[in-house]
Amino acid sequence: MAAQILDGISVGKAIKDEVAAEVAEYSRRGLQPGLAAVLVGNNPASQIYVSSKVKTCAELGIYSEKIELDESTTTDELSMLVHDLNQRIEIDGILIQLPLPRQIDSKRVLNLVDPAKDVDGLHPVNVGKLTIGERGLRPCTPAGIIEMLDRYQIQIDGSRAVVLGRSRLVGLPVSLLLLHRHATVTICHSHTPDLGAVAREADILIAAIGRMAMVDASFVKPGATVIDVGTNRVTNEADLERLFGDNPKRRAAFEKNGYTQVGDVNPREVSEVAGHLTPVPGGVGPLTIAMLMKNTLSAMKMRRGNG
Repeated sequence: MAAQILDGISVGKAIKDEVAAEVAEYSRRGLQPGLAAVLVGNNPASQIYVSSKVKTCAELGIYSEKIELDESTTTDELSMLVHDLNQRIEIDGILIQLPLPRQIDSKRVLNLVDPAKDVDGLHPVNVGKLTIGERGLRPCTPAGIIEMLDRYQIQIDGSRAVVLGRSRLVGLPVSLLLLHRHATVTICHSHTPDLGAVAREADILIAAIGRMAMVDASFVKPGATVIDVGTNRVTNEADLERLFGDNPKRRAAFEKNGYTQVGDVNPREVSEVAGHLTPVPGGVGPLTIAMLMKNTLSAMKMRRGNG
């Protein structure tokens, strides 16, 4: 029996609808959350991401500013901008789109963001709050994964969770979120011996290791929930056939664009073993921007005394 697909598009829409309703209520009281999205340089993917975030803000009634800076911007110049945004009362969230140009000290800039406005949840203060289970802004993708599990009523408390990957963006924070929800968590990485054997112990398996379709059926306990965080491109016919068989939608996308997307999970194999599976695309991805909107609203509530 094929795994139930966990639809991130519908979950993301539900989250955004809830945010929009709450934003409308605050607007009636004269309060509107505000997000500043800072884009440095001409990275095409970054331009698309930022435009999408600004568009979503408009759809939900959130005030936003898209601030575009030249590719030659220095660390000091960007730091001055962050300082100014920290002071502005109407800006509740500051998003510095990554990656930044090479001449900029990314760590220095990100650490200058007011933790109360750090809607990406990456500031050391917010990482510390996450570690000890204190209230704060959480990284968007990990928080979205927890929302997905909750809304599909997948039990976390008492479950065995295995996280493949220990990145600051996903692997480490999602492990902490699961731990605070009383899962027993194992974090795996490139130095973990017999990775497949450890993964097979999981009731909830989260693949965020950055290797195309590495997780096959041998990694998955029958009936497990598999969350695929990876984003990779399939660019050759052999991989297309291996991962998707004769799936007509994938074939059409491949022929139109010269590639199709796949995560860190082999969907063809794992869907036959898992109980639940997130697709790529359409799984975890849509939750990230939804949780950014939710974080912006939460930042306003906490900053302005309404949270």
